[in-house]
Amino acid sequence: MTRKYFGTDGIRGTANKEPMTAEIALKVGKSAGKKFAGRGDFRHRVVIGKDTRLSGYMVEPALTAGFTSVGMDVILVGPLPTPAIAMLTRSLRADLGVMISASHNSFEDNGIKLFGPDGYKLSDEVEKSIEADLIDDSNIVLAEPAMLGRAQRLEDARGRYIEFAKSSFPRNQLLKGLKIVVDCANGAAYKVAPTVLWELEADVISMGVAPNGFNINDGCGSTSTEAMCKRVVEEGADLGIALDGDADRLLICDENGRLVDGDQLMALIARTWQSREKLRGGGIVSTVMSNMGLEKFLQGHGLTLARTNVGDRYVVEHMRQHGFNVGGEQSGHIVLSDYSTTGDGLIAALQILSVIVEKGGKVSEVCHNFDPWPQILKNVRYGAGDPLAGSAVQKAIRDGEIRLGSEGRLLIRKSGTEPLIRVMGEGTNDSLVNEIVDNIVNEVAASAG
Repeated sequence: MTRKYFGTDGIRGTANKEPMTAEIALKVGKSAGKKFAGRGDFRHRVVIGKDTRLSGYMVEPALTAGFTSVGMDVILVGPLPTPAIAMLTRSLRADLGVMISASHNSFEDNGIKLFGPDGYKLSDEVEKSIEADLIDDSNIVLAEPAMLGRAQRLEDARGRYIEFAKSSFPRNQLLKGLKIVVDCANGAAYKVAPTVLWELEADVISMGVAPNGFNINDGCGSTSTEAMCKRVVEEGADLGIALDGDADRLLICDENGRLVDGDQLMALIARTWQSREKLRGGGIVSTVMSNMGLEKFLQGHGLTLARTNVGDRYVVEHMRQHGFNVGGEQSGHIVLSDYSTTGDGLIAALQILSVIVEKGGKVSEVCHNFDPWPQILKNVRYGAGDPLAGSAVQKAIRDGEIRLGSEGRLLIRKSGTEPLIRVMGEGTNDSLVNEIVDNIVNEVAASAG
């Protein structure tokens, strides 16, 4: 069945327009509740969290109504990071976890991410079965009046996640003496991230901690790091940490205001964990987007880079199937399965900070592990149809591959979360890569009209 609602990271779209309507959210609650509430003769429960978007006030009660209508109890935790919902789902022995968020997108969008009782995102098969009910929900049996679910708020949810995050940081270390700028994107981590760093005795300068429903990811966070980088230099800070709207990804900048992407961070964690005999799987897992420089760095240390399709769910699936405990994406999703079942920007930041404390050097030195190959990524927005199917587009791609040869690679794909064609080129010759990517982008744009 072709997917109508679910993408690579749950359901996502413009708020109050299909598929991100109250009606669809109600159906998701009923369908997902039906799937998980039928197991065993006991009360079933779902944990629901959200980020700070205005539309969360619409989606949250609609989901709650759906779940309670099929007999599931609902635990509401309010604004918390996506990894906190995964953690609380396991901790509370819930049957299901739901995060209402469109991650790094602007406030106009929202999304629904679903986690199973083990804290992992639902499989494609389960999502397909839920989607079938969204299209035709006539077979969903509603609960009898006496069996309706209840809803309640968990008042100490934030404190539980703060303690969970801190437990991942070595007990013999503190962040005393480190001045850290943390940009929370006016999103889900706006309270927990500064609190964790402060309790570990860092000198914390907070940004993006005044959400108003509209300003999530607006000129701040991991997708707009200019203000954070500037603030680090102005304050003479040691580093900056930028989270996205639901805090499942991060980027770091050094004391000079220069960005450190997810590839560099994964390289540092992999090498450190290898030296501590903590790394499993003989390497790490990342996506086809990760830089060849990372792959060459890992090979130099006797480690492998296993590549997957784009999307942290595919990274996690490969990690689980093949015994890896470090994985992630260049964009800053970093999954450390010793601690979390999904990307966790705050826990990944704490692992990096632990190495910085241990080595005692500047962030620009500690976090620079390899020289990346020149890599260009450009996006082309499109409407209906398939812009990649055009003969001119295919010819431009073939020509580009021939010109790059063994000294580079191309990756052209549709985004799983937005109507975008992503064109990535990588190679040892910067100007050649730029030229080839521009040629392909022009043809895709022409095909897309």
